[in-house]
Amino acid sequence: MERPYIFCHMQVSLDGKIMGKFMDLPESKGSGKLFYDLAFGEDAHYKHQGWISGRTTTDDNFTHYKVPVLDELAAEVPAGDFFVESEHDKYYISFDRSGKLGWEKNTITYGKTTATVLEVLTEKVSNSYKAFLRDLNIPYIICGDESIDLDMVLEKLSRDFNMDLVMLGGGGVINWSFIQAGLCDEISFVVSPTADGSTETASVFDAMAGLTNDDPVAFTVKAVEVREDNAVWMRYTVNNAR
Repeated sequence: MERPYIFCHMQVSLDGKIMGKFMDLPESKGSGKLFYDLAFGEDAHYKHQGWISGRTTTDDNFTHYKVPVLDELAAEVPAGDFFVESEHDKYYISFDRSGKLGWEKNTITYGKTTATVLEVLTEKVSNSYKAFLRDLNIPYIICGDESIDLDMVLEKLSRDFNMDLVMLGGGGVINWSFIQAGLCDEISFVVSPTADGSTETASVFDAMAGLTNDDPVAFTVKAVEVREDNAVWMRYTVNNAR
């Protein structure tokens, strides 16, 4: 299968969390800047063409749990995927298998980076939601019947969008889904010298019943670097990558 090289790049606390109060501490600012610079800075280490996030991560950061305004009487849209010409060099690849995200435009801005939204849907998504995306000029690809077919996603990103390097950017459920499927090649963690001990926030990897399990996966150290402000950048190869 032709697919992009996938790296999972996350800012994490010392207790393995990817969001939470630890980010509010001044001591976390250096690791946050390093995380951004490595994948989105002017001289980025990872020069990727897009990054993947799950629906909850998208709602938390960009759509803020808005409900899409749908026209249930919309004309039937053509079958298959929907492509638009992008003005930007990156895509924000949002997994949204049921069609629930309340977008208001076809781009997102993260720091100094603007990216075109690319929705990943399944066949179960309604005609009205696909019409909603088309009205906003948001491209989408349909990958799977009831659940998202990860192999199909990566094949389409390679074939239809010419992507050879893609970042996996959370949350914990989607990260672990790629790991268990053998579709993540490299782990890049920027470790913040902070923690908050929360039991309510997501970890870097989270299994979900019915989707993944807790079968362990091993990793091999690629590099460890101590950076400014006590941040540590750790990289691993994923032993089960295929």
